[in-house]
Amino acid sequence: MLNEINLNKKTIIITGGNSGLGYECAKNIAKANINNHVILACRNAAKANDAVNSLIKETNNNNITSLELDLASLESVRNFVSKFSKSNYPPLYALVCNAGLIMVDKTHYTKDGFESTFGINHLGHFLLSNMLLEKMTDSGRIVFVSSGTHDPLQKTGIAEPVYKNARLLAYPKDAHESKNMMTIGQRRYTTSKLCNIYCAYELSERIKEQTNKNITVNAFDPGQMPGTEFSRTFPPLMKFVCDYILPIFTLVRPSANTASKSGKALALLIINPELNEITGKYFKGTKEIKTSKLSYNKENRKDLWRTSIELSKLNKDETILNLD
Repeated sequence: MLNEINLNKKTIIITGGNSGLGYECAKNIAKANINNHVILACRNAAKANDAVNSLIKETNNNNITSLELDLASLESVRNFVSKFSKSNYPPLYALVCNAGLIMVDKTHYTKDGFESTFGINHLGHFLLSNMLLEKMTDSGRIVFVSSGTHDPLQKTGIAEPVYKNARLLAYPKDAHESKNMMTIGQRRYTTSKLCNIYCAYELSERIKEQTNKNITVNAFDPGQMPGTEFSRTFPPLMKFVCDYILPIFTLVRPSANTASKSGKALALLIINPELNEITGKYFKGTKEIKTSKLSYNKENRKDLWRTSIELSKLNKDETILNLD
């Protein structure tokens, strides 16, 4: 049973909360209310612990902890949910599916054998969100961090998404190509961000149709944020430009996005009371906008959902939703 003191508190889980956008989101949520208990769900325990200590100092909120989560391992996702369920945390109010990566050096694979961009950016979050639904309060919130790069019509400077079917994303046929890895890696990333929107829309609809809970599910575009770890697998020169040159432009362009600015906007999707009934929507910063025409393709959405159930081996005891 929860301690009496925990009844006035609520828990917010943020994947990849030890740096960049996730860190800034955690900071704003922790500052907003001393009763907000923030859990950083991170792969690297040492970095997560450092982030926890730093956040406590910055926010004066001692209710910040970390739990190990490797989205590249379905077993780790299940272990995370098990540990969370057995711990004495306040009621779960929100989940921020923030962790993500882009891999342009070569094809990487998760511990379960899936292409890593798809496995981490989408599949791990799919399983995590489904398994946490039962633990979540009746009026909770889930936010998937997507990207404007999901839209083929936007001139983002990187390869546009291509969705044929989810199984092909998990087991790509171009895995052994090397000459075009920059383009291939970019496309895998933008397609995974499209998957985040498909997942948000489908999850929102299923919660409304199949449960009595008022859990909202939305997607978020943080915009381009120079200086984050987004470029970790880029070629040296491009990585230098992304990490050190582009951030300079944010100092002279007031409209430019930074992790700090976007993190504040992301936090508002969790703590703003005006969004209590808003679900199945997409926000660019704090503004609700339409997503791409491709993102409303229901056949793709259903294919992704069905295949994700199969690949993650999600069973009826792990989610409150129907598996058909």
